Parts: sequence; C-alpha cells; structure tokens
Amino acid sequence: MRYKRAVIDSLNLSDKHLEAMFIYNEDFIIEAIKSKGKFEPKKWSETFGKSLKQNIIEAKFIHTYLGLTLPLKTFVVSPLSQTLEFAGLHGYNERSRLLVQTLRELKSQLDHTRVTRIDIAIDYEGNIPKHIIKVLSKHREPFKYGNTTYYKTAKEKKTNQKMDIKIYNKAHKAKLDYPLMRLEFVFKSKYLSKVLLKDLDLAIKKMEKSIKKATGLSVKIESV
Repeated sequence: MRYKRAVIDSLNLSDKHLEAMFIYNEDFIIEAIKSKGKFEPKKWSETFGKSLKQNIIEAKFIHTYLGLTLPLKTFVVSPLSQTLEFAGLHGYNERSRLLVQTLRELKSQLDHTRVTRIDIAIDYEGNIPKHIIKVLSKHREPFKYGNTTYYKTAKEKKTNQKMDIKIYNKAHKAKLDYPLMRLEFVFKSKYLSKVLLKDLDLAIKKMEKSIKKATGLSVKIESV
C-alpha cells in the first residue's frame, strides 16, 4: 500500500508551571506580555502575526538562544496550567528548522507534559487531488473563512474542541516561489484526551486512522 507523507506542523504542550524549566536556564529569557500590571498586545501581534485573544489571561515570551520566540499562554478555562506552543515546525524556512531543533533539545524535559493540540500537514505541489475533496465532501460542507476552506459536519459549529479540517494555499502564506496547497488536520484537547508527549507515537496511530476515515487517504505521520 502506498502512503502519503504527513508531518506535525504545530504542537501545544500544557502543564503546571511550565516556565519553571526556563527560569534558571541561561539559554532562555522570559518576558511577560500580559500579566498583572502589564499588557502589550501590539508586541504579541507583531511577533506572531495574530491578536492576543481575550481567553488568554496571561501571556509570556520565551526567547531562545537560537533567536526564536515561543509563546507561553495561560487560558481562562485552565488557569492553573500553562501552554507552550511550537507553531510552524514544517514551514519551509530556517525558523522551522530551528524550531524543530529546540523541540528536540527540550523533549526529555517535556516528555510528561500533556499534548493539547497537534496540527498535521499534508502538502501537495499543486491542487489537492479531486478524489480527496470528493470523500471529504460526502459528510462535510466547505466553509470558507479568509483564504482558508474548512470542512465541517452538520453537527459541528464554527469552533469545536475535537478536530478541524482545512485547506489553504501554503505557497502564498509561506511566500514560496512554487505552488503548494496544504490539507491540514487540527486535533484538539478533547480528541487527544490526556496524551503525554512521551506517548505521541500512540496518538499518531489514532490520527492516521482519523485522516483515513475523513479523506480515504492512507498517511504516515512523521514523529518529531
């Protein structure tokens, strides 16, 4: 059987007091962006290209020795937990390479943190094959928002805590000089259900089955 390559593009890891692992490490600097007495939403949006949402009650930058800046967030729904985000692990640029390096260097310290979100990317040089769109459309309706098309079931609302499926022009987003479309699966906290980073390979097997069910596509997801 032929398999299509799929990769982890984003990974959210959550635990209590995550910032403790960076405080006394000279390779990292912590900068508060939203906390008691401090609020710098412009700096956040300039760094990550997205707004600092109201459901984030505390936000910090983790500056790395490689020159990267990672977001560390505390959400309203889980005020005792911090979430560290590795977004853009497969972005066709130097930042992605450095991001993967950072994640691998920190992995042994992060192995017992909870995985609360995984974005799986499946890229095509050109359009998404018609047979995939056909299978996707059997039980899902396309919903276009900006430059992204989401595929939702009748029961799904615009936001949910289990899974999103979307298609967008990665070449435009990444400023590539060749055509590239991305089929992306976003697996969220209710889908992952207490998966730890050390058990990621077990979650990968489950995600491969979900992708097969939704698209008819057999994939092999590369671990980090």
